[in-house]
Amino acid sequence: MKVTIKDVAIHAGVSFKTVSRVINHEGTVKPDTLEKVNTAIAELNYQPNTAARNLAGSKSFALGFIYDNPNAYYVIDMQRGILEECGRKGYELIIHPCESDQFDIITKIQDMVKRTQLSGLIVSPPLSENPTFIEELARLDIQFVRLVSGDNSQIENTSCVFIHDREAAHSIVEYLISLGHKKIAFISGEKDHKSTLERQEGYVQAMQLHGLEINKEWIVEGRYSFDSGVSGAEKLLGLENKPTAIFACNDEIAAGVFLSARLAGFDVPNQLSIVGFEDSPFSRQTIPQLTTAAQPTQQIGSSAAALLISNITQNRLRTQTNEPRHENFTPELVVRGSTSKCK
Repeated sequence: MKVTIKDVAIHAGVSFKTVSRVINHEGTVKPDTLEKVNTAIAELNYQPNTAARNLAGSKSFALGFIYDNPNAYYVIDMQRGILEECGRKGYELIIHPCESDQFDIITKIQDMVKRTQLSGLIVSPPLSENPTFIEELARLDIQFVRLVSGDNSQIENTSCVFIHDREAAHSIVEYLISLGHKKIAFISGEKDHKSTLERQEGYVQAMQLHGLEINKEWIVEGRYSFDSGVSGAEKLLGLENKPTAIFACNDEIAAGVFLSARLAGFDVPNQLSIVGFEDSPFSRQTIPQLTTAAQPTQQIGSSAAALLISNITQNRLRTQTNEPRHENFTPELVVRGSTSKCK
């Protein structure tokens, strides 16, 4: 026979309501009682009935992940992190890809929230960085957490997970300069992603700090794609005043730079150093492997889900304050074989 919540209560020697509080992660159970209930759940192999939990309130025990990102590795790692935390806390996850430039995007999200009775949303760039979208989202009766490139200096009244891309990009360029490179180029991603602007600003700041020239021809506008890296590198390596190092806005772009450099007969890294960003599988598929900035995307997703579930729980218990809550991540430099001293 299927184990019920009453069986768990009897086994643990506590009330039905106490077991319910533990299952719903309400945070009001004493540590020793919590241990008893969790032990009973494990010993009896009890599985909470998600449908019953959802019927008990107006909101389901489910989160939504909204994204518009062409980088499959980013999306997969983010989903893994969110699902990991959802599994720990007894939540389901609904994945909702979308096109951020749709004129009726907020209406579509609103319909999705009502249809699924979601408890909360995790919103990724570029939607998470769109002030108009966030203002409209705040009007809905739902908790949400934003993934944002940058820091909290310009963010108010919303809970966010911040990724400090500017600091990481600054570190990358500092490293290239320490190798003797002075002619450093930059290939960007889409400008509607704040990560692009932050990474480019980190590049510019590091160059200016060392009094190095920033040739306008060395900054190439691109997209977060392999093809963009190929075409961007073709432009840069065709210049009379060629760069000795190229900083690509992500690893996929950098992999395209690799191909273009090889086709043009450049020896990487002896004639050209190449750096990416994010530490995606692309960074380990080149020969030599890419120097990059490791962005812990799975951990970021898990952290965003934990923050959101905590806010949802506090809201249900009516203990939530109006103060936004923030988590912070700074990608770290990973040195591999695609960079060397400037010859």
